[in-house]
Amino acid sequence: MDNEKALIGGEIPLGLSMALAQNTDAMKYFSQLPKQKQQNVIAKTKDIHSKKEMQSFVNEIHKMNFS
Repeated sequence: MDNEKALIGGEIPLGLSMALAQNTDAMKYFSQLPKQKQQNVIAKTKDIHSKKEMQSFVNEIHKMNFS
């Protein structure tokens, strides 16, 4: 899957990539964002400290504004 290659080869934190892998819609959404917005998403995950928080974040990713 092309989306997985993009995630594996990039600078995505492990917790975020694992949560995205469990939510294919969120993975597709994230992979289609411009690089700068992807970096903004990654920056927002720095304060997430649990698997449950990360899954919740990823499940709502399409509703957020990352500008």
